[in-house]
Amino acid sequence: MNYEKFELGNVPLLSGEELNSAFLTYKTYGKLNNKKNNVVVLPTFYTGSHQRNEGFFGEGRAIDPDKHFIVSINMFGNGFSSSPSNTKNLQDGPRFPNVSLWDNIACQYKLLTESLGVNRIALVAGWSMAGCQAYQWAAQYPDFVDAILPFCASAKTSPHNFVFLEGVKAALCADQNWNNGEYISPPIDGLKAFARVYAGWAFSQTFYRESLFKKIGYETIEDLLVDWENDHIENWDANNLLTKLATWQSSDISVGPLYNGNFILALKSIKAKTILMPCTQDLYFPPKDNFIEARYIMNAEIRPFDSPLGHCVANPGNDLNFELSLDRAIVDLIGT
Repeated sequence: MNYEKFELGNVPLLSGEELNSAFLTYKTYGKLNNKKNNVVVLPTFYTGSHQRNEGFFGEGRAIDPDKHFIVSINMFGNGFSSSPSNTKNLQDGPRFPNVSLWDNIACQYKLLTESLGVNRIALVAGWSMAGCQAYQWAAQYPDFVDAILPFCASAKTSPHNFVFLEGVKAALCADQNWNNGEYISPPIDGLKAFARVYAGWAFSQTFYRESLFKKIGYETIEDLLVDWENDHIENWDANNLLTKLATWQSSDISVGPLYNGNFILALKSIKAKTILMPCTQDLYFPPKDNFIEARYIMNAEIRPFDSPLGHCVANPGNDLNFELSLDRAIVDLIGT
C-alpha cells in the first residue's frame, strides 16, 4: 500500500446523516518545515486519485517535494477513502450517505491538524472537482489558507453544469443491470455509455473538428471513445461515480452553517491570495463563472488559458504550455 489511512470514526454530515467508520486515504511528499507552514494540499479530481495528482508536481517544478510538504488527499467516494465500494455497516453501494464538499474539507482539516501537525496551508490547488475543493477550503477555513489556485473549476456548480451531470448519470443508470445500485456484476453498458457521453463534454468542438485527438495518441474518434470506455470499466465502480457526482452537483461554498447559502458573502470571506485559471473552451466550467466569482474575492486574479483541449487541457501530459502557465501562477502565489 503506497498511501496512508486516517481513521475518522463516525462522522456527522451536513445532510444530517452520519458516515460510519469513516476514513481518508492520502499520500505525503517532502517534509514539513519547522514552522509547519510549507504545506501544499492537492485534493483529488472527479476521476482522480493521489497517484494522478503526481502529474502536477515534481523536482524542479513550482510545487517541489524538495521544498514543500505536499499532502494529496483522496476525496470521499473515489474508491480509496470511504466509498460505496469499501464501506460496510449498511452503508455500502446505494446506501452510502450524501457527502458534501463541506464534509470532505472538514475531515481533511482534521487530518492536517490532528494527524499531520500542520499549522497553516501555503496553497490549495486542483483541477476540476479538486479546484472546487480549493475554493471550499478558502471559504470554510479562511484563516488557515494562504493561497488557492483552482483551475477549470468553480465555487458553485452552475445549473448548466448540473444538467450536464444529469446526462451522464442517466446514461449510466439506463443499464438494465444497474438495478438501482444493487448490481451483482458491474453495469458495463452503463459505464460505457457514461464514458461516451462524457467524452463529448471533456474536449471542445474544435478538438474534434480539427482531429486534435491525434495529438494525444488516438488515430480516430472511435479509438478515443473505446479508451474512455475501458478506463471507466476497469477503474471505476458505478456507485462510486454517482456518489462523487452527487457531491459535485451540490458543490457550493456558501452551503453550511458559516454562510447559510449567502454565496456572495462566502466569496467575500475568502482571505487567501487567489488565482483562477479557467480554460476558455471548457464546456462545463466556463470562464464566465470565474469572472463573476472574482468580482467578490478580495485578492483574486483571473488568468484564462485558451485551448481546444477544453476541460482536459489540465490533464497531466496533455498540454505543456498549460503546465508552464500553471507553474508560473503557483510561483506568483507562493514564490520559488
